[in-house]
Amino acid sequence: MSRKRSRSRTTRAGARLFAGAVASTVCLCLATVPAAAADTEPVVSRGVTIPAFYNPPAELPATNGALIRTEPMSLGLSIPGLDGRPVPGTATRLMYRSTDSSGQPVAVTGTYIEPSAAWKKSAPRPLVAVASGTMGQGDQCAPSFALEHPLTLTGDTMSVGYEALAVYRILATGAAVVVTDYVGLGATDRLHTYVNRLDQGHALLDAARAARSVPGASVTAASPTGLYGYSQGGGASAAAAELQSSYAPDVPLVGTYSGAPPADLTSTMKGIDGSALAGALAWSINGFAQADPDLRAVVEANIGDAGKEALKDASTMCVGDALFGYGFTKSTEWTRNGRSIADVIAAEPRAQAALDRQRIGTLRPTGPVRVATGTQDDIVPHSQARQLAVDWCGKGGNVTYEAVVLPNLGDKILTNHLVPLLTDQGDAVSWLTDRLSGKPAKSNCWTMPLQP
Repeated sequence: MSRKRSRSRTTRAGARLFAGAVASTVCLCLATVPAAAADTEPVVSRGVTIPAFYNPPAELPATNGALIRTEPMSLGLSIPGLDGRPVPGTATRLMYRSTDSSGQPVAVTGTYIEPSAAWKKSAPRPLVAVASGTMGQGDQCAPSFALEHPLTLTGDTMSVGYEALAVYRILATGAAVVVTDYVGLGATDRLHTYVNRLDQGHALLDAARAARSVPGASVTAASPTGLYGYSQGGGASAAAAELQSSYAPDVPLVGTYSGAPPADLTSTMKGIDGSALAGALAWSINGFAQADPDLRAVVEANIGDAGKEALKDASTMCVGDALFGYGFTKSTEWTRNGRSIADVIAAEPRAQAALDRQRIGTLRPTGPVRVATGTQDDIVPHSQARQLAVDWCGKGGNVTYEAVVLPNLGDKILTNHLVPLLTDQGDAVSWLTDRLSGKPAKSNCWTMPLQP
C-alpha cells in the first residue's frame, strides 16, 4: 500500500504529495509500506501541515465502523451557548475502519457533532451521516479540516468549508451529525478515490456506525439514521442507500437525500470536461487509476506528458486551486492522441466496463429517497440524475423526485450546478427531518413521465 509523503519544494506550487498506484507513467510516486506511516515525517500538502491524527496506524480493527481514535475538535464557526456548551454543537474528530472497493480494510477520518439543540420529536436522538460535495484531492481539503478551518487560504492552496451551512441546518433540528472525509481524503496513507461508488458508500455507512461509539455521543444503535449529500455527496449518499441492505443492515436507515448525484460517470465526465471544474476530471482519473487495474492501463497508455503533469499537480489540489489552475481545460490537452478522456475510455471495452461498474441505480435503495436535480445542471448533467430516479422507481423504490427548475445561469461556469444546492437545501433538510421523525414519505414515481 502506498503512502503520501511530504515533498519540500521552492516552486510556486509548494509542497506536493504524490500517492496511489496511478502508475509510474503518470509520475505519481509510490512507496510500498504497511497501512501505517512507517516514518514520522509530517505530511505537508501545498504548504499545509496535516495533523498527525490523520496518519493511520499499522493495524486496523477487525470490524467496519470501529473507532480507531478520537480527539476533541473545535468548529471554526461556533459561539458559546447560554449553558456553556458551544453552538451549534460539540465536535469530535474521529478515525474509523471501513472497507475499500478492493475489499481491503482502510482507515477513514471524519467528524461527529453532538448538537446543542434538543431533539423534541420522537426518541431517541437521530443521526444524519453527511457526505460532502467535492472538496478536492489534497489532504488539506478534508471536510473535517474544513469544519475546523472554514477558509484555508495560503499562497499554495485555497479551500472553503461550504458544507457547514447544510451541517448546521441539520444540527439546528436537534439531529446529531457525522461527516465522513471519504477514503484517502485527510487520511494520509493513500490518494482520495474521488467518486468511487463503493469507497464512498462504505465510508458513509461506516461513519454512521462509528458515531455510536464516540465518547459523549447521545446516538445509539437504535437512532434513526438519515443520509445527506449533494454533488459528490449526492453520489455517495445514493450509493450508500443501495449498499445498506448488504453492507450495513445494522444501520437503521430511514431516509436519504441525494442532490445532483453523479450516478453515471460516463455522462458526468463529459459534463465536467472543459468546465470550470475540469480539475475534478483529473481527480477521478487519479482515483480510479489507483483502484482499478483496467483503468490504470488505459491511463498509462493514453495520457501524455502534459496530462501526467496535470494529474500529478491536481492530486494535491482543493476546489479553489483547481478552479484557478485547470478551469475550462479540455482533456484533449492531456492525451497523447488529442482525443477526450471520455472518447479514450469508450474505445477501451475493459475501461468502459470498469466505469460502468460505478453506475448508481442498478440496485434498489433502502428506505425513502429524495433525488433533486437542477434542470439546467450541465456539470453533473440533469438527465443522468433524473435517470437515477427513473431507475430506482423501476425497481420499486420509494422515490421523491424534485426537479429544480431555474433559468440557465451560465454554461459550464458551475452556477447551474451550485444554485440548486442553495435553493433546494431547506426543503431537503425538512424532508429528511420528517423521515427522522417517523413521518412516512409518499413516492411520486407515478409523476415521472410528466417531470422535466
